[in-house]
Amino acid sequence: MTMKNPCHPGEIVREAITEGLGISITDAAEGLGISRKQLSAIMNARAGISPEMAMRLEKGVGSTAEQWLRMQMAYDLAQARKGAQRIKVRKLEPA
Repeated sequence: MTMKNPCHPGEIVREAITEGLGISITDAAEGLGISRKQLSAIMNARAGISPEMAMRLEKGVGSTAEQWLRMQMAYDLAQARKGAQRIKVRKLEPA
């Protein structure tokens, strides 16, 4: 069963870091080995979670890299489905 409107995984990252761990974005970015700007972009849904970032989150925040990537994929697919009517495709038939 798919969620119709899953949140961007950056929202989960924000909650885990600021509320769960109670640390600043600057300290979290340093701990994850990324720039504050890069972490801020993820937390504010301006950037997605790549496989490398998923591994950093697994090591630094918790949950598995696969879970972070599943959240990103669910979000991306939900966004694509919102614009599905713009995708024009002809059903392919055997020759």
